[in-house]
Amino acid sequence: MIIGQFSESYPPTIDGVGGVVHNYCKELSRRGHECVHVAPENKAAEATPEYELMLYRSVKLSPKMPYRYGFPQVMPAFRKAAMARSFEILHVHTPFLAGRFAREIARKQGIPLVATFHSKYYDDIYRATHSKGLSRWVVDEIVKFYESCDEVWTVNERTALVLKEYGYKGPIVVMQNGVDLSEGEMEGDIRDLGLEEDVPKLLFVGQQDFKKGTRQLLEACGILHREGMPFQLVMVGEGQDQIALAKQAGALGIGEQVIFTGRISDRGRLMSIYRAARLFLFPSLYDTSGLVVREAALAGTPSLVVEGSCAAEGMEDGVNGYLCDGTPQDIARKIKEALPTAEAVGQRARQTIPITWELIGGHIEERYKALIQS
Repeated sequence: MIIGQFSESYPPTIDGVGGVVHNYCKELSRRGHECVHVAPENKAAEATPEYELMLYRSVKLSPKMPYRYGFPQVMPAFRKAAMARSFEILHVHTPFLAGRFAREIARKQGIPLVATFHSKYYDDIYRATHSKGLSRWVVDEIVKFYESCDEVWTVNERTALVLKEYGYKGPIVVMQNGVDLSEGEMEGDIRDLGLEEDVPKLLFVGQQDFKKGTRQLLEACGILHREGMPFQLVMVGEGQDQIALAKQAGALGIGEQVIFTGRISDRGRLMSIYRAARLFLFPSLYDTSGLVVREAALAGTPSLVVEGSCAAEGMEDGVNGYLCDGTPQDIARKIKEALPTAEAVGQRARQTIPITWELIGGHIEERYKALIQS
């Protein structure tokens, strides 16, 4: 098959969706298919030996956010090249500009269009506009886009419920995300982080953004500090609220106990940080899949997530992870409760939570072939 994967995240990946697209292309290429990742270009973009990139000119709209935006529809040379490709199926991971361009190509070529719903868009739009009316209008337009596609996927059942709450009434295929098992044993040098041997290490990996529950996470650590509990918190990633979070840590008196690493693209280094942590903290109500929860489990590190969140799907409290109510007080309480059993729970997490991209790739391949043949 010749497959086009359309996203608004450029390689090297900068977020969970970008990571998913990279692994789709990598796994399907390994299976002998021709994959093309279509995305906004960036000077930091790197060629990948596993699959082809088609990148269009873009601009960064916000200095605080890593995303770039472009208009492939109005770039004559790029548009001509993309339209001339003999794709057999297109898969979009965005309902915005790249997704709408893919829909135009699919309709012109008479080929199937798959769309994955990845994000809680209403939350993002409302935060940017502070307008419920405008946010609702944009979400209605997003729903119309998904209704125009041949098949709609979500990453789990709870994310499917979010899309239905937005107003989508069509069928949904649940296609989970995977992990690369080989990464579980990757090694990287983390001596420069200044981790102390005899202090429990807590970890967060993701955008340094309030929507991820980071503010509550730091408040919880402030409670632990006031109670005299020793710890180090490692915050991996970058984002629009990183400076505010650093200021918050200082105000809580835990500035020296919190390590902000910035973005880490070296997978071996990141996996070593996962393994060094006693507990992975992910109090996000925003995320739909939480690839980082599976990465942590792959390293044998259990996660603390919010009960009822999308990231909590498949997790049983005290068995293969820990659940809390998302308040700083309950996060702090649960951290103290979890630490004595974290090693055993982490091993059960490793046995039950990671799903391989090889297995997921087989399901993706089957669905693509069925759509092409229908």
